[in-house]
Amino acid sequence: MATAVAKPPRPPRRRPSGAARRTPYVLIAPAVLLMLGFIAYPMLSVLYYSLQDYNVTKPWRNGFAGLGNFRRILFDDPLFWQSLLFSLKWVVAEVGLQLALGLALALIVNQTFVGRGLSRALVFSPWAVSGVLTTTIWMLLYNPATGISRYLADAGIGEYGTSVLSDPDTVFPAAVLAELWRGVPFFAILILADLQSIPNELYEAASVDGAGRFRRFFHITLPHLRDAIVLSTLLRAVWEFNNVDLLYTLTGGGPAGSTTTLPLYVANTGIDGHDFGYASALTTVAFVILLFCSIVYLRLSKFGSDRT
Repeated sequence: MATAVAKPPRPPRRRPSGAARRTPYVLIAPAVLLMLGFIAYPMLSVLYYSLQDYNVTKPWRNGFAGLGNFRRILFDDPLFWQSLLFSLKWVVAEVGLQLALGLALALIVNQTFVGRGLSRALVFSPWAVSGVLTTTIWMLLYNPATGISRYLADAGIGEYGTSVLSDPDTVFPAAVLAELWRGVPFFAILILADLQSIPNELYEAASVDGAGRFRRFFHITLPHLRDAIVLSTLLRAVWEFNNVDLLYTLTGGGPAGSTTTLPLYVANTGIDGHDFGYASALTTVAFVILLFCSIVYLRLSKFGSDRT
């Protein structure tokens, strides 16, 4: 009969000393201080000035305003509602078109063909161009004397001297097209990265079961891309809502304020109008709108949940 071998007793667990317990907090302290300096402090400053009348051109009126700036925004400022509605229109148009075109490009460059590496580089290259440089390129293309409109007029389409950026009927699609050129690669990059993680065995098994191309796309590809699409659309929606550089340099918010987004209205109020208190209140309202919409979107999309 075999005898049981007694296990040696476990050594007593030593509790870390006070210095050892403090070490992790000391190591993360620089990062925490940087976050407080670059994130928390500006946010608190904007919230503080949103409760103030602070206009450097009218210092005699400066002082505590309470909720006066917010009442003015909601009840006495039609430009706020106009810029907010245009911001929503801009975000829906841009994010929807960028997602559709980015998904199509990602599916194309995910295929195997000659010159695929060069094609991917050409598809992704606009994302590396700065916003101001992108605007300069498209301003040259839209120039009525040297741009596309002149060559269209030479071909009998349109008239000479026509500027699409000064016409309220054409300025919006012109601005959308310019931003599409820069924004589509963002979706293409993220979606392509997720496409390459889909196992080929899934497609092979679906083909054996008789599933066609469209059924494989809707039942394998799209469900796998769900989280990537949700995250990319959310990020791009926030960025497009805060878009200032392209619209400011391309249209300046015109003509007649027809392309003024809410962030551009904030910039014009604070920088050009020197009314920093009211601009801070507008920024606070924009932040609350973005935060609320982001939370609702993530809840409705069930981001990060199981795909079952």
